[in-house]
Amino acid sequence: MMPEIFRRLNVLESLAMALAAIRASKLRSVLTILGIVVGVFSIISVMTAIGVLQNSIENGLTQLGANTFQVQKTSVGFNTTPEERRKMWNRKDITYEQAQVVRERATLAVSVGIEASEWGKIVYWEGKKTNPNIGVYGENAEGIETNDWTIGTGRGMSQQDVDMARPIAILGQTVAERLFPPFVNPIGETIRVDNGIYEIVGVFAKKGGSLGGNQDNFLVIPITTHFNRFGKYNHSLHILVKARSRELMDDTIEQVRGILRAARHVAPGEDDDFGYYSNDSLIKQFNEFTMYLRLGVILVSSISLLAAGVGIMNIMLVSVTERTREIGIRKSIGAQKRDILMQFIIEAVILCEIGGLVGVLLGIVGGNVVSLLVDAPAVIPWDWAFIGLVVCSFVGMLFGVYPAWKASALDPIEALRYEL
Repeated sequence: MMPEIFRRLNVLESLAMALAAIRASKLRSVLTILGIVVGVFSIISVMTAIGVLQNSIENGLTQLGANTFQVQKTSVGFNTTPEERRKMWNRKDITYEQAQVVRERATLAVSVGIEASEWGKIVYWEGKKTNPNIGVYGENAEGIETNDWTIGTGRGMSQQDVDMARPIAILGQTVAERLFPPFVNPIGETIRVDNGIYEIVGVFAKKGGSLGGNQDNFLVIPITTHFNRFGKYNHSLHILVKARSRELMDDTIEQVRGILRAARHVAPGEDDDFGYYSNDSLIKQFNEFTMYLRLGVILVSSISLLAAGVGIMNIMLVSVTERTREIGIRKSIGAQKRDILMQFIIEAVILCEIGGLVGVLLGIVGGNVVSLLVDAPAVIPWDWAFIGLVVCSFVGMLFGVYPAWKASALDPIEALRYEL
């Protein structure tokens, strides 16, 4: 029992002496830990920023409904080359007739939305207008469900609205708030986009933003009305397909692929001339893309930490030289070799941990600057913060061992005779 108490007292004494030594040489200590701060900061800031973007993507890319995927002319990818993008844009457009074939033959789908879009539009109402950044979506009756939009006030879109190409509109929250004061009910009011007049029949519930974008800055009109106002063959259409269940997603994708390949006359053995994506596939692609960034940051930061460790070892060697008489006095009054060894290792670890804590705090703050830019919740990467501090302890022990061993191996008589 008593030896255990003495060991604890020795550890506490070594800790107190290490802190005193660090306080006695503040400038040198600060310069010593800078390398650790830089290395840890680079890791934590990048991991925090990636965490913010990942959360924003996981929350924001869920604009598709549950069990829903989208088919379009181009494929979606975070790591496509300019040549691949050029080839995709040269594909044939997806036409309304092809989309209707999918809608009629996709037996595994609950609903199939067909979507056209125009961007950069201004919406006018009684002398007020929006910025020229409004999206005008043309949707069939099932497009509201497949886009996971919810009606806040008013009504949605019926098949009759589509069949008769009625000039009606459903506004996103941002458009409604920009045009109408709080005391004015938009339902029944008329708005103008270009030369087209539309009656407002509904307003969507607020959906929020993603990656700095705004998912409420749009309005929806029947797709047939969209064709009449903006042209039927000006752009490629999007097809949004909702599977009957999550388990049937893959089968539904394969069925739609087969239907669309036949409708677009893609020969057997040739690649698809269209792309598709779901919420899960986008998140997976993002994670694969950022994996290489994480590995690169870890490699660069490891080099920085290695250089910082060498610096700590050099400073600790200088410290051993400066404190030779102190070591001699401690040994002459009974300090054991392990006590001296422990004192200097603890001092090296404390230096690294101070640098690690500063690096973690700065990294979290720096990484969360991205959350302000993309209007996303802040993130604290607890796992990487813990890993960073553990690595700092390892660096302190690894590079503090030799100076500590050198200090513990000093002969007390020679140490007492030492003069700077």
